[in-house]
Amino acid sequence: MTTNNNVIKMTDLDLSDKKVLIRADLNVPLADGKVVSDQRIVAALQTIRLAISGGGRVILLSHLGRPEEGIFSEKYSLAPIALHLSTLLDAKVRFISDWLDGVEVAQGEVVLCENVRFNVGEINNSRELSKRMAALADIFVMDAFGAAHRAQASTEGVARYAPVACGGSLLIKELDALSRSLRAPKRPLVAIIGGSKVSTKLMVLDSLSSVVDHLILGGGIVNTFIAAAGHKIGKSMHEEELVQKACRLLTEAEESNTNIPLPCDVIVAKTCTASAETAVKTLNEISDDDLILDIGPETALNFAKLIRAAGTVVWNGPVGVFELPPFSGGTRELAAAVGESKAFSIVGGGDTLAAVEAFNVTDKISYLSTGGGAFLEYLEGRTLPAVAILEERATL
Repeated sequence: MTTNNNVIKMTDLDLSDKKVLIRADLNVPLADGKVVSDQRIVAALQTIRLAISGGGRVILLSHLGRPEEGIFSEKYSLAPIALHLSTLLDAKVRFISDWLDGVEVAQGEVVLCENVRFNVGEINNSRELSKRMAALADIFVMDAFGAAHRAQASTEGVARYAPVACGGSLLIKELDALSRSLRAPKRPLVAIIGGSKVSTKLMVLDSLSSVVDHLILGGGIVNTFIAAAGHKIGKSMHEEELVQKACRLLTEAEESNTNIPLPCDVIVAKTCTASAETAVKTLNEISDDDLILDIGPETALNFAKLIRAAGTVVWNGPVGVFELPPFSGGTRELAAAVGESKAFSIVGGGDTLAAVEAFNVTDKISYLSTGGGAFLEYLEGRTLPAVAILEERATL
């Protein structure tokens, strides 16, 4: 059996007549009992189809939302997912409410079990619950990259006790793309990190600043760095308590020849609304009542040049309030540059995926990651528990 990232691949195993327990990420938005966006379900299809074509008896596990553990809630039931999945597979997906005591499934059939988070012990990775899940399987397949950073019963615990534990096609693709981006990247390596708070991405910034060639910052994050560089930021979102840490990062980046380019101009307004009057200002022109809500046009062009010349681009977080037209220009310009670049590009995080979709560059991105928190934790250099146990099992 060959491995990839030291993980056994499902595609290298004989699945014929085996109970194949797949932990997928089918956590999608629902409205009135119907799927609103099926992006994650579609991403899971390849592994499911391969298990079916391999002659497996396919059992699917997933979570949905954050229900109170141990208590059934129709709002968080996976029943609508089973119906939607049946349509996508063009075959009935049987839904099972009570499944911990065993699941009967025919060869080539697919069953979907009710929300794993309805079970007491899921979140805390209960050994007893993990063993009960493992008893359902001949082969456990971890394919939910979006939940790989969580050591829970259905992600890490079950992999510990299942007869065989391996990675599904989606998980392997995610690991390959991330490894290609960070472990052996074609340079220059450009990382774009946006979002509202430095505090949520401080470890990412710390980690990336030592490996990238250019670290482009945007959103509320860059405001803290603008303040750290000694400029006024008016009423802009920032984290005063992290200004000193931002100063340290800027100094260390300079010492290690990592470029963290600050904006030369920004888009400001008095209110963060779609009808707000906007102005383009340099950093020396910010007024006390200004809100910085996007990078300016000259900055966007400068950043776009770095992106177009890149060998690898990693992107997490928009650089402005792109949902509002007056503050969408920066993110639109960078999205276009990523799409036009010959670089290997990987994009992750819900807002960033929404941005590349909004600006019609989805098909020009090399890899769209399904992971939010897992994507960030990988960028931080942290071990993903559900991957670590697969690596451990592969060496036994």
